[in-house]
Amino acid sequence: MRNLYNSPLNSRYSSKEMSYLFSDDKKFQTWRKLWVALAESEKELGLNITEEQIDELRSNITNINYEDAQKKEKEIRHDVMSHVHAYGLQCPKAKGIIHLGATSCYVCDNTDLIITKEALLLIKKKLICIIEALSKFADKYKNLPTLGFTHLQPAQLTTVGKRACLWIQDLVLDLENLDFLIDKIKLRGAKGTTGTQASFMNLFNDDEEKVKRLDELVAAKMGFKETLPITGQTYTRKIDSIILNTLSEIAQSAYKFSNDIRLLQYMKEIEEPFEKNQVGSSAMAYKRNPMRSERIGSLARYVIVDALNPAITSSTQWFERTLDDSANKRISVPEAFLALDGVLNLYLNVSENLVVYEKVIEAHVNSELPFMATENIMMEAVKRGADRQELHERIRIHSMAAAKRVKEEGLNNDLIDRIIEDPIFKMSREEVLSIVNPHKFVGRAPGQVKDFLDNIVKPILNENERYLGEKVEINV
Repeated sequence: MRNLYNSPLNSRYSSKEMSYLFSDDKKFQTWRKLWVALAESEKELGLNITEEQIDELRSNITNINYEDAQKKEKEIRHDVMSHVHAYGLQCPKAKGIIHLGATSCYVCDNTDLIITKEALLLIKKKLICIIEALSKFADKYKNLPTLGFTHLQPAQLTTVGKRACLWIQDLVLDLENLDFLIDKIKLRGAKGTTGTQASFMNLFNDDEEKVKRLDELVAAKMGFKETLPITGQTYTRKIDSIILNTLSEIAQSAYKFSNDIRLLQYMKEIEEPFEKNQVGSSAMAYKRNPMRSERIGSLARYVIVDALNPAITSSTQWFERTLDDSANKRISVPEAFLALDGVLNLYLNVSENLVVYEKVIEAHVNSELPFMATENIMMEAVKRGADRQELHERIRIHSMAAAKRVKEEGLNNDLIDRIIEDPIFKMSREEVLSIVNPHKFVGRAPGQVKDFLDNIVKPILNENERYLGEKVEINV
């Protein structure tokens, strides 16, 4: 409907898979699956529920009569009871046992946890694929020297591959937290109105073992090992805060990557993919803007800020529950997932298609390396009998002259030529140039890349091989 607001998270950024997880169909079909699971479990534990009633419920899980539910909600102002009513219209034989003993949060909260876990698994799949793409990049360029930067000022050399490992390591840390979260998510279960299971105690004539077993059966039928041992009316909203904090951490890693790429593209060393017919600017036709990296940062910023919503909600829930969580939660949690999904789609697209300009990188290295190499040159000259203090002074004079030539005259750095021509160093051109080989200034960077990929990344990729091969589509 073009005459109503449509979230760009759906129309521009998020994948169809993630958007579906937070759709009405997914939500209300899950409600119905939970009602079926409850009825099945109650029947197994001895309540007077027939297989015919359960079959009727099962056969109507997917054909949801939305109009009936919407009409009823306008009348009674209660979304869950409206859908109980609508389900009952389709299932007249089972009408009397739908939602038996349950409170609204039985379907609402359990559904949220089920969908959240599926969404976290989709995030994990894309995270694994990004790690794989970056690991291929890191391995390919593990030996390529490049300027390292501290304070955005040239520092000791590193390699292009080693820098990529910084991006990967952030994602590995995120993956560890994500795996922990996925493994630890528990269902709310069948806990009743204030979490005491009082209604189920009434149904089962105060048989605590049957009430406890009901909780276990519902969880197992919905694919969960455990339920939360303690709840109020809702599962603790701290879980939402933990989940969105984890999404925020992933967004932070992506944001850092996108900023690095934007800076590298400014320096013309590495670029994000730029398609044949892509337009960089409406006015400046020559431009190649890092628009995908910029969008990663833009959406990541939204996720980071959005994580504050459930933190405040969790902090302000009164006693067993207040409803000020609901409207906020309906927006903040899905949008965090949709926005991060958009971030990861872009991250994967960029990381799989990075363009490296080795000659530009080499030129930048050569412009700064002479200053960095002076100590090595000085040490070699001392070995040949020169005076260290005299050498230090000569290097200082030559360095100042070369720096002036670069900064004030816009010419190339001729420091090495000055040193070669100065007889005090007692070294030939070939001997000096052999010292100024960039590969001698990267330390253990290539070895660190190899060790990191072999010992950390490859085991992760092998363990998660089933997630590899994810293809993403960038809409804009």
